[in-house]
Amino acid sequence: MSHGATVQKPALIAYPKQAAFGRVLPKNKIYEHSGANTRLKELFVEQVEQIVWQYKLAPETINLPARPGVPEIQIFSIQLKSTELQEDVLRCIDSAVQFPILFELNQGQGDQAKTQVAAAYKRPSELDVSRWVMSSYFTSDWMPAATARTAMPLALDMAHLYSVLLQGLMPLPARPQEALPDWIARIEQVASKRREVEKAQAKLAKEKQFNRKVEINATLRQLKSELEQLSR
Repeated sequence: MSHGATVQKPALIAYPKQAAFGRVLPKNKIYEHSGANTRLKELFVEQVEQIVWQYKLAPETINLPARPGVPEIQIFSIQLKSTELQEDVLRCIDSAVQFPILFELNQGQGDQAKTQVAAAYKRPSELDVSRWVMSSYFTSDWMPAATARTAMPLALDMAHLYSVLLQGLMPLPARPQEALPDWIARIEQVASKRREVEKAQAKLAKEKQFNRKVEINATLRQLKSELEQLSR
């Protein structure tokens, strides 16, 4: 998974009992809806034991009004076979289900069992509302599966609830009055800028010529300054 996040809020939520759905999702149903290729199907077979549609947070189950783009929120629990899960697997599930999803990834058994929460910010495309646009994935740290869960946060409507649940996974705090899409765009810019810094550092380490070193150093200083501004 890509974005390691410093969790700012408890990520494991005690979802209300009345929202429990508890339905096993057959992998072949996901393949059908997402048009998964052979490689993706192999990843599912290698990495995923079982997918359970654990909770359905909807106006009729939690009594919050729907909003455009967030009519419902689904909570999927995935039992992993391996210690790794490719982001493409989550993307495949996300593209098969036309609602925002939060994933709880489960690894190991008994006292060794661990859980991680993962989600991408998902919204209908402005150009075609039947298509969904997704950010990269944000994740909590791995926690013991027995970690105490926190009460579901209070919210005004489904969109507000979605925003609050995602905030617990964000690796950077929001700026004052920063809207969720802008905040996420900035986090993605930070990740991209970090990669540029790493590339420049690797280039500098390899470079032998003094004048080229000076040039790369100047670029590196500029990139670090931009990264600092974005991270603030």
